[in-house]
Amino acid sequence: MAKVMLVGESWSVTSIHAKGFDTFTTVEYAEGGAALIKALEDEGHEVSYMPSHVAATEFPSTVEGLSAVDVVLLSDIGSNTLLLPHATFIKGQVMPNRLEVLAEWVRGGGGFAMIGGYMTFQGIEAKANYKNTVVAEVLPVTMLDGDDRVETPQGVVPAVAGEHAIVDGLSFDAPLLGYQRLVARDDAEVLLTVGEDPLLVLGEVGSGRTCAYASDIGPHWAPAEFTDQESFRKVWGRTVDWLAGE
Repeated sequence: MAKVMLVGESWSVTSIHAKGFDTFTTVEYAEGGAALIKALEDEGHEVSYMPSHVAATEFPSTVEGLSAVDVVLLSDIGSNTLLLPHATFIKGQVMPNRLEVLAEWVRGGGGFAMIGGYMTFQGIEAKANYKNTVVAEVLPVTMLDGDDRVETPQGVVPAVAGEHAIVDGLSFDAPLLGYQRLVARDDAEVLLTVGEDPLLVLGEVGSGRTCAYASDIGPHWAPAEFTDQESFRKVWGRTVDWLAGE
């Protein structure tokens, strides 16, 4: 069993409703990590969840602060959320670079995965902007310069691309509806692909292990038909095992 911290996968939406002369606004808060959390817990892992707005203030600022977990998963949370704590952005105070802290923790033996979405890797309009951070150095992939999304409304079914305990005996039937185009590093291991592009990539850096997963773990890229598959649960349970060195 690994102790996992899932960071991100939350958002709020403000809508303006126009009814003739009059308007009013509504606000909705949502979280998108339920399918992954359930999959990991069903596979015996212990998961703590830190939504994006909580991570802005509570994500650890020291390597020691990350030592309570074995694996960190960043999912759909842009680099600015971790680079610009309130004390720096509002008050102009010097604070630790939490992405540098994360990279140091990984090199020291931590397990780290970045999961795709509109606000990871480069993301929509390149606003996630991880290519220009130190986190790019520990990932097993190279990111594109701009918007890296590949929308596939027609669906694309992942295929097993390598031999590894993580994908042994697994196959996928339901499609993904989008992903991010990444380039696997020469020393990385590609286990799943979507079309000609890598989906699940493993790597090692220092004493740590890293993973890049190029699609989302919830709608719209990962519909319920995809996350309900046994292979979704198995691949994530095994990936976290591997990241934790188990």
